[in-house]
Amino acid sequence: MTTTAIQRRVLVYGGKGALGSVCVDYFRKQNWWVTSIDLHENDQANSNILIDVNSLSLVDQETNVIEQLTQTLGMDDKLDAIICVAGGWAGGTAKNKDFIKNSELMIRQSLWSSLIATKLASKFLKSDGLLTLTGAKAALEPTPGMIGYGMAKSAVHHLVKSLSQKDKSGLPSDSSVLAILPITLDTPMNRKFMPNGNFQEWTPLTFVADLFVKWTNIPQERPKSGSLVQLLTENGITTLKID
Repeated sequence: MTTTAIQRRVLVYGGKGALGSVCVDYFRKQNWWVTSIDLHENDQANSNILIDVNSLSLVDQETNVIEQLTQTLGMDDKLDAIICVAGGWAGGTAKNKDFIKNSELMIRQSLWSSLIATKLASKFLKSDGLLTLTGAKAALEPTPGMIGYGMAKSAVHHLVKSLSQKDKSGLPSDSSVLAILPITLDTPMNRKFMPNGNFQEWTPLTFVADLFVKWTNIPQERPKSGSLVQLLTENGITTLKID
């Protein structure tokens, strides 16, 4: 492998999911060296770290991931970017019989993954690197019909704002931390469960992956660290609203 093929390194947390797989593919096409963290291997990635999210505690997941990534990177190599797109969706009001179960699932999928990605950034991210987490536009407002989801995503928003205070938060000095806040992503599962949805108002996965590639390749294109970047798609065109 040539030097240029491994010159830049990115970790995609959730790299086997719908959005994560597209991100892995996009970065590989840009000749990036890509590590995927997920429940299952992504055979397009250069390396894979597998985690057991169902039986391991948050602390045990952290230990497991750090050990594997240390072995993968070696002693000196650092990551240019960490892209966390792990997550999921579950609804439920307080009266729902699965309210606690669904809320726990949302915390595990969205918040735990974001916390571990943050810890990895504190240890493995380059001084001018990029950490992106995944929030949700819906969580900017009350979410009474999906309380666990909104609670977990709003916690991610708070995490990003806190991490942007780099002199106090523990992230590398010149790094950037951002969150994307989609409304509905155009994934196969969303199409399956919402076949009558208005797909022209769903954000394409390729748009998101291309955005990540741009932010990592051109630091000047990144919004201010700590920004919550809403992805607003209308009539097939996606624009950004930055808070």
